[in-house]
Amino acid sequence: MQAFTTNGNRMTFFDRFTLWFAQGFGSGRLRPGPGTWGSVVGFFWLLLLLSASSLWVWGLGTLLLLLMAIPVCGRAETLLGQHDPGSVVLDEIAALPLVWIGPLAVMSWPQFASPVAPSAVAFAHWRELVAGFIAFRVFDIWKPGGIRRAQGLQGGAGVVADDVLAALAAAPIAGLVAYLHWRGR
Repeated sequence: MQAFTTNGNRMTFFDRFTLWFAQGFGSGRLRPGPGTWGSVVGFFWLLLLLSASSLWVWGLGTLLLLLMAIPVCGRAETLLGQHDPGSVVLDEIAALPLVWIGPLAVMSWPQFASPVAPSAVAFAHWRELVAGFIAFRVFDIWKPGGIRRAQGLQGGAGVVADDVLAALAAAPIAGLVAYLHWRGR
């Protein structure tokens, strides 16, 4: 079966791979709420980054995926012939780890002396992770103020920018939960 772009051209293998990656390995094709499904993948990406117990790994992994998401999401827009298509969720996946800036501001790094299983991170930090995830989804869906305006940027930058701002808006909420949880220890 051949796949075609919106202008009738055949998609190359690279185009199909780019679209699959931009659609969060297929999670963006799930209904309802493809952005939420993509955010679930982003949640697991965050757990994987945190399980390395390294600020460098978290920062570099987050930065690299964000930088990669801009051209990939831009290409997916072209292939699908739409601005910020709902099925493109790599932006949610790449931006969600930024929510962890809030907990980083109130907790010392590293929380673990050496790399651990992602499940250990989830167990130790489930409150912050859940609060950050929910706040991120609220800000990403609601798009108050400048978040909605950022989505108007052209190409992949507009696809990714609103999610980055939603994650940065959610970070203080996750940080507050971290503060309330860890202050008594």
